[in-house]
Amino acid sequence: MTTTTLHRIAELWPALNDALGAPTAPTWPPAGLRHYLAALEQHDAAEATALRALERNPDQIGARPVPVNLRVLDTMRAVEAALVDTADRIARSVQRTPMQPPAPARAAYARTRADRVYWEDRARRAEAARKDADDTRRWRHDTGRTAARAALWLSGRVEGCGGPFRPLSEAEQRHIDRVATGALGRIEAALDLADIRRELTAAHPCPCGGTIEVYGGAGALPVARCQGCGAIWSERGVVAA
Repeated sequence: MTTTTLHRIAELWPALNDALGAPTAPTWPPAGLRHYLAALEQHDAAEATALRALERNPDQIGARPVPVNLRVLDTMRAVEAALVDTADRIARSVQRTPMQPPAPARAAYARTRADRVYWEDRARRAEAARKDADDTRRWRHDTGRTAARAALWLSGRVEGCGGPFRPLSEAEQRHIDRVATGALGRIEAALDLADIRRELTAAHPCPCGGTIEVYGGAGALPVARCQGCGAIWSERGVVAA
């Protein structure tokens, strides 16, 4: 179960990156409710940013930052921080310290067979230490610190895959499961894959002036319904009016 959750996180991460960019302007009726909601959020954030800029200097000109979906951005930051921190903690606990190479020694000629055996053994140990330190299965604190890689690395530890690691304890297994479950829940909510029900703000009413409720996700077809006139829209168009 935990490995399935972790793999699902890695699979959905590119979708979060896609959802991070600014969506197109909202239309009515909405062609796609997830994109429509994201567009509304972006529109509100852009208006707030513009107002703050005008307050600073009405004549200010210059490049504006590319707008992003702040809800998705916050989700990505929180999930990545949680997964990377968990990988750091688990690695400190279960990852074996790399083998130490032989201490430096002055070069010497192999005059006897014993000398040759000694230097050949040193060379083998040095090469083994190098390979052990460079083992790509290790979790590193300098490179590859992404949410997707952390999820897959933790999945390997849960599955007990081979490598320079000891098996996880039950407490470590439970901790990874809690973090993975919470992370996937956040991602599914951000991508509208979870079951949601939400009222739009008064700034975005139905053409009749009524409040719109959006619900769907979790495999269901997203639907928007006006609580005033009762009109219903789905991604396929108007369902009822």
